[in-house]
Amino acid sequence: MLGILHLDTAFPRIAGDVGAPETFPFPVRYATVAGSRVDDVVHLGSDALLPRFVAAAQDLVEQGCIGIATTCGFLVRWQGKLAEELDVPVLTSALLMLPLVHRCLPRHRRVGVVTYSAAALSPKVLEAAGADAFTPIEGVDPSGYFGHAIRHGAERLDTRKMSEDVVSAARRLVSAHKDLGAIVLECANMPPYRDAVAAATELPVFDAAQLITWFHAGLRGSTRRYGRHDLW
Repeated sequence: MLGILHLDTAFPRIAGDVGAPETFPFPVRYATVAGSRVDDVVHLGSDALLPRFVAAAQDLVEQGCIGIATTCGFLVRWQGKLAEELDVPVLTSALLMLPLVHRCLPRHRRVGVVTYSAAALSPKVLEAAGADAFTPIEGVDPSGYFGHAIRHGAERLDTRKMSEDVVSAARRLVSAHKDLGAIVLECANMPPYRDAVAAATELPVFDAAQLITWFHAGLRGSTRRYGRHDLW
């Protein structure tokens, strides 16, 4: 079973979203980290909540989870710290795909990012993912439907409007950077719209749900937990 840390959000999690159990063809267990609002984690970039994430992840491990993932790409800032604290593998973000996808592309092609917040996706965050600090990025309109729903919550999701906002950001990204060879969707709420982005841009598109499925495939069947000294 894979453990997934949830931000404390107030919008529906639909199939394809990392926060929806039906997204995955394997068992997952969620833990909502109390008080982990989008503003604090993404827009303020606060580290004050890190101990709560560690505690929630440790609880999932005690419940038998063989690995930990998250529902927010910006938690890549804590990839190293979470991995140091836990005795199972950790995967925080779709942004961790950036170096690999870049190396898979033809010469003179780059990978770009469509993100929930271009303002918050700083060079420091990209570097935490092992990516080029100058990776092309484009965010959804912060005043648009997608941005408002994720930040402020929504009782129901208009998936058409959500898709349109993500696709619009992808089109702006491609228009501004003619050398793009692929796109990574930073936000774990964007995988339901991956096919629409691929159709609109005619580029390979990678998302968090795909990455977590790959992650679980490697962990599947493992039972051993290891402490930080056990590999010496």
